[in-house]
Amino acid sequence: MRSEVIARNYAETLFALAERHGGRQTAEEYQRALDDLASLLQSEPRVRQFLETPRITAEQKRQALRATLAGRVPELFLRFVMVLVEKRRQVLIASIAEAYRDLVDEAMGRVRVSVTVSHQPDAALAEDIRRGLEARLGKAVIPQFSVDPNLLGGVVVRVGDQMLDGSVRSRLAHLRRRLVESHLPETVAAD
Repeated sequence: MRSEVIARNYAETLFALAERHGGRQTAEEYQRALDDLASLLQSEPRVRQFLETPRITAEQKRQALRATLAGRVPELFLRFVMVLVEKRRQVLIASIAEAYRDLVDEAMGRVRVSVTVSHQPDAALAEDIRRGLEARLGKAVIPQFSVDPNLLGGVVVRVGDQMLDGSVRSRLAHLRRRLVESHLPETVAAD
């Protein structure tokens, strides 16, 4: 829990810097850079190990990052990453990226939504789902689709910590519970 709070604080600091030094366009540029850096650390274990090992000094890490990132990311963003390394918070980059993404989305009036469906939706269905969610939520929606064939049909939507379950599986389970609880009269066997 503590690391999430620390990550959120760093994300808020970066967001405030972006807003002060260029506004929302800069905030989105920093988001892309932070997401790219988090992806790199996730996909390249050697890079992550290099940044996380205590045997390598903070100065060596800063030099390597500056050589790698200079000219590819804005200078202010690079300085932010240098502070993370100096404070030994580089292990939080993925968490900072997630918290930062939430801040940018909130500022832009959009929300990321997890949508689970029983089969891969075509483009038209995905667009219909997105539009329906935007109408219901009153915000721009960025849907992230996943497939679970066990749903049988319908859709399960997660927005933050809320879940809307419109799947056939949950409807059948609800119907089953109602039937079991309804105390139907026993049928008389036919002679």
